[in-house]
Amino acid sequence: MGGVKILPQYTFTVGEWKADSHKIERGFLELQWNDKVIVRSSSLSEDTSQNSQAGKYESIPDVDRIKEFYSAVESVIASYDDTQEENQVLVQPMLSDVCICGVAFTLDPNTMGNYYVINYDDGGSTSSVTSGQGRENKLYYRFKESAPEDTCGQPEPINRLCLALKGLEEFFGQNNLDVEFAVTSKNEIYILQVRALCIRQKAAEIKRQKRALERIRDKIRHAQSKKPFLCGDKTVYSVMTDWNPAEMIGIRPKPLALSLYREIITDNVWAYQRDNYGYRSLRSFPLMVDFAGLPYIDVRVSFNSFVPAELEEKLSEKLVNYYIDRLAQNPEKHDKAEFEIVFSCYTLDLPERIQILKEYGFSEEEIDKIIIALRNVTNHIIDHKSGLWRKDYGKIEKLDRRYSEITGSALNDMEKVYWLLEDCKRYGTLPFAGLARGAFIAVQILKSLENCGIITGRDYEAFMGGIHTVSSGMNQDFLELSKDAFIKKYGHLRPGTYDITSLRYDEAPELYFEWNGKTQKPQNEKEEFRLSLQQLNLLKEKLTEHGLTNDILELMDFLGTVIEGREYGKFVFTRNLSRAIQLIGEIGKREGISREDCAFINIRAIYDLYASTRDVATSLLHSVSQGKQEFQITDSITLPPVLLNPADAFHFQYPDSEANFITSQKTWGEVYLLETMDDTVELKDKIILIPSADPGYDWIFSHKIRGFITMYGGANSHMAIRAGELSIPAAVGVGAKWFEEYKKAAMMELDTQGKTIKILR
Repeated sequence: MGGVKILPQYTFTVGEWKADSHKIERGFLELQWNDKVIVRSSSLSEDTSQNSQAGKYESIPDVDRIKEFYSAVESVIASYDDTQEENQVLVQPMLSDVCICGVAFTLDPNTMGNYYVINYDDGGSTSSVTSGQGRENKLYYRFKESAPEDTCGQPEPINRLCLALKGLEEFFGQNNLDVEFAVTSKNEIYILQVRALCIRQKAAEIKRQKRALERIRDKIRHAQSKKPFLCGDKTVYSVMTDWNPAEMIGIRPKPLALSLYREIITDNVWAYQRDNYGYRSLRSFPLMVDFAGLPYIDVRVSFNSFVPAELEEKLSEKLVNYYIDRLAQNPEKHDKAEFEIVFSCYTLDLPERIQILKEYGFSEEEIDKIIIALRNVTNHIIDHKSGLWRKDYGKIEKLDRRYSEITGSALNDMEKVYWLLEDCKRYGTLPFAGLARGAFIAVQILKSLENCGIITGRDYEAFMGGIHTVSSGMNQDFLELSKDAFIKKYGHLRPGTYDITSLRYDEAPELYFEWNGKTQKPQNEKEEFRLSLQQLNLLKEKLTEHGLTNDILELMDFLGTVIEGREYGKFVFTRNLSRAIQLIGEIGKREGISREDCAFINIRAIYDLYASTRDVATSLLHSVSQGKQEFQITDSITLPPVLLNPADAFHFQYPDSEANFITSQKTWGEVYLLETMDDTVELKDKIILIPSADPGYDWIFSHKIRGFITMYGGANSHMAIRAGELSIPAAVGVGAKWFEEYKKAAMMELDTQGKTIKILR
């Protein structure tokens, strides 16, 4: 096993200890070991093939072998919850000079993927990984059949450990092992403990998985070259840099959700609206690609779309390359790229922030050209009279009116699905994309007012708290409207906006709402946003100085209206989408296809049926079958949130994500993971964990939760806006690695002011 060492072990049963503890102790003291040992539990129920119960019983490190051995053994035996005398106690020398320690799985227990999953700490701690308290823990994935050229550049201990893991699999004759290990400063690897990794499913087919990863590697490699009509010498792929697919459809969406997101947003609609708003035309460039069904944003395409159309080609090329290089150097910023890397609009602090370009070879003249172009595109967007955001608001209202005309018509269900989605694109997601762009600019401008000292952080929170969105209206309507009236207005919402298996509010109202608790009062009084005369004068002066519209009332109207409009637009277009999904379920039911199987239909199959005379059942069943086959691979593959190199398909270290903390408060409470709906769980006063947040999760705010944490999401996402609006502490976008740790918590402290999350127990 590649020179790996195994510590000596002194073992005895509970029965032997009870029969003659002094004999056991004398035998132990005769061993020529170091002064410090670790006394471990080894219960009969702890290491079975069905249930490991790792960590359930006591293990005591740093035991003085002469003074503390007896009491340590007694403590371990006392931790057992049964009286079986065959339970064992294990004693080993305590390793010193440890520089790396951790736990490795020889199979990914979450996906059944054929990976070595290594969670380790290289800060010298011997317990941070198993305790879950370390903040410097690293998470490494390597596909088992990776070729040497696909894993080069890794630290030597990791390479040797993977060889040792392979040897352990061969020795034990199984591929599902849970291995504790340590590495000393002399680069010696010690295997501390091996137990069966308890799983209930078979491992994924390794050859099929390897072929899929090879295709992913080859596609990434091919993309690292210049492309026609596109600035940038190479690209990066990310799950959150633009339009946030990980947040909206999840990292492993079923085919229907994935294809719907493509159809109504990321194939064409997104680019048309960026072009309309004054940025480079990326029409015909799909924004989202999928790697074996896992959705990623083509960051080069995204970064091109943030460049003002008037900027000359040579400078645009240089700017896009700068953006890509900065993200490659700081992949943890992939969900904050437009805040911390890209310059996509003019703000009052832009002239200072953009000076960083000098460090990357941009001249004063080039920087001035970029500033002017950004000012022009921003003024074009925020203009009170000619700004496209006003027309977009009107289009959303038109979609609202047209909905009834389509649903109440004599069209058959297949035709209704087609026209609901076509209307959704033209009058829903297209104007929504514009309002979302305006809302992002609004938030950026507000942040710059704070950065320039015109408003305070408290003023910013008061402004955001005063935004009157559909979601905040829903809270009030829940208290005031009858159940029927409330469901009529909000019934189309569902927690997974694109997921057919997620029930709508009107399909399971008792699941989402406590109708008997409607006597509760609205949440805390909000502080009113108000600018002093001094602030008004300073703001007018700064706007004039920077060449932006200096009509403060018009500016404030823009800031509030586009943020509210974005939420309203989302609410309206999801009604079309939700009804279309519901109709697909009804069509499937008539053809003997369950709701769960309908999730595997590709929306193109519906479009093809609309425009042909194909047999409905045959076409849909074929799409379901194909979707299931493809999803088997999707479900087994794990990739990092940012793909920088072709080899990332085979091995990678999960990067840390910096969460977006909303509000300036501290709260604590029990933790509840919202993965499956359960109407028997009381959510009040709990901190809620949400894997993939979207508008359909707004129902949680009627339960007086203490706070919430999402795996994905940006500072400008729907859930972030809602948290600020309702003054609910939130950590949005903590990333997959830390979300997995927080799932293990029973009690947690969420300190949004101090920007920390602590597991209390």
